[in-house]
Amino acid sequence: METQDQKLLSVNYGGSLPIKCVQDLASKNQTEIPPRYLRPETELDPVLVIESLELPIIDMTKLIGDNQHQWHHDELAKLHLACKEWGFFQLINHEVHEEIIEKVKIDIEEFSKLSLVTKKDYAQQPNDIEGYGQAYIQFEEQKKLDWGDALFLRALPVSLRNMRYWPTQPISFRENLDKYSREVQKVALCVLKFMSRNLGLELDTLSSKFEDGRQAIRINFYPPCVEANKVMGLTPHSDATGLTLLLQVNDVQGLQINKNGKWILVKPVPGAFIVNIGDIIEIMSNGEYKSMEHRVVVNPMKQRLSIAAFHGPHAKDIIGPLQDLVTKSKAKYKTIITEDYLKLVFRKKLDGKSQLDFLKE
Repeated sequence: METQDQKLLSVNYGGSLPIKCVQDLASKNQTEIPPRYLRPETELDPVLVIESLELPIIDMTKLIGDNQHQWHHDELAKLHLACKEWGFFQLINHEVHEEIIEKVKIDIEEFSKLSLVTKKDYAQQPNDIEGYGQAYIQFEEQKKLDWGDALFLRALPVSLRNMRYWPTQPISFRENLDKYSREVQKVALCVLKFMSRNLGLELDTLSSKFEDGRQAIRINFYPPCVEANKVMGLTPHSDATGLTLLLQVNDVQGLQINKNGKWILVKPVPGAFIVNIGDIIEIMSNGEYKSMEHRVVVNPMKQRLSIAAFHGPHAKDIIGPLQDLVTKSKAKYKTIITEDYLKLVFRKKLDGKSQLDFLKE
């Protein structure tokens, strides 16, 4: 008998039209970039580099340690502040074994070196969200294309995986990504518990909504560009999901966040996850925690590689402000069925926080 998760596979959430891979354009060392990739100067605002504005660093061992110690309460307070004022933080000592992380990094590096002919075996199909290609292409002549490719995969629950898109080269790719996927979900659920505590909720309030939920993985490939200052690796946006855990695969920086109207370069801490609040958590927390607009710029000489794990609730759940947080104040966001929310997400292009603005009361 078909399971509920399998039935959800047949739901049409919309998707992206296939276009020429950026890897193909970059490999030809073009001196002139196709106009569809060029961005107006107003969209390429300068980056603010101030040491005092580096992302908060949260130590997970202090969160899960003895709650009788002051450092435990200090770390909880740091987490609360990071979620309220930054929407981003770097998580260290997260207990995902270094060997698992290193193996995934190696596999991603090896996959990135494969020919386009091989990668086309995993190419996105028309109006699908999975596979190798570029997301959020809604029509053939769409302008403002990003200078980057991605491999987008449904990872959890396992019953939702479409193995057609899971690479068999390198041969260790599937096994190592599976281990990584499961371990990262454990970290996300742990972080959600402490976010619940900081919001004055029962410890499992948030994590229970995500425990049987969805995890999607996006492996990002940003090829070098001879006119890097005129293109965008990833359009400014906030994540539509609940909680994102990003791992920098190589040493090429490019992630920037918009804080108080200024773009700030993120400097990854070695071995850390860059964690950010998504729109769903902003909605559930009734605006207490904020999703943050961010973007990716590209390097003129080197490819940038990263892997993002997006965590959301089950598609049959509802998304809305948690009741315990609206008893004393008005709900700031609408309540929507998760399935309808996902359709809304995948059928529109990236555009700042417009997704969240649409759901405001």
